[in-house]
Amino acid sequence: MKKITLELIVGIFVAIGILCLAWLSVKLGKMELVGGNHYEVYAEFDSVSGLKKGAAVEIAGVEIGRVDRIELDPKYSDRARVYLRISNGVKLQDDVIASVRTSGIIGDKFIKLKPGGSEKILANGGRIRETEAAVDLEELLSKYIHGKVE
Repeated sequence: MKKITLELIVGIFVAIGILCLAWLSVKLGKMELVGGNHYEVYAEFDSVSGLKKGAAVEIAGVEIGRVDRIELDPKYSDRARVYLRISNGVKLQDDVIASVRTSGIIGDKFIKLKPGGSEKILANGGRIRETEAAVDLEELLSKYIHGKVE
C-alpha cells in the first residue's frame, strides 16, 4: 500500500514537472498554441538581406510584433514580401513607414516602423506601402575597396 502511494506521488510530481517544462518552452520560444491576439500586415522591400523569420518589429524601440514569414513577391520576382504579426493593441496608420534596421554594428536585423499621420488604420491583411530596404555593409565595403563608390 505504501509503495503504491509513493509511486503515485512520484508520478504526479513528474507529470507536473513535464507540464512546467512544456509551458516554459512555449513561453521562452515565444510560440502561440492558439490563434493569439495579433493581426497580419505585409510590406514589400527591394532587399531584406539578413532579416529572418521571428525577427522583432518595433516602434520607438518597443517590440510590437514579429516577422511571420518572408517570401518572394508573387507580382515582382525581384522584391521580397515580408509578413508581420502585429499585436492587436497596436493600430498602424496606412501611411506607416517600414525599414529594415540592424541592432548595433553587427547585430540582428529587425523591422522598424515609423508611424504616419493618417486617420486610416491598416486592417488585417493590409499592405504597408512605404518601405526602406536594408543597407548591405558587405556591398558598401566592396564598392569602397574596389573604388566604385558613387
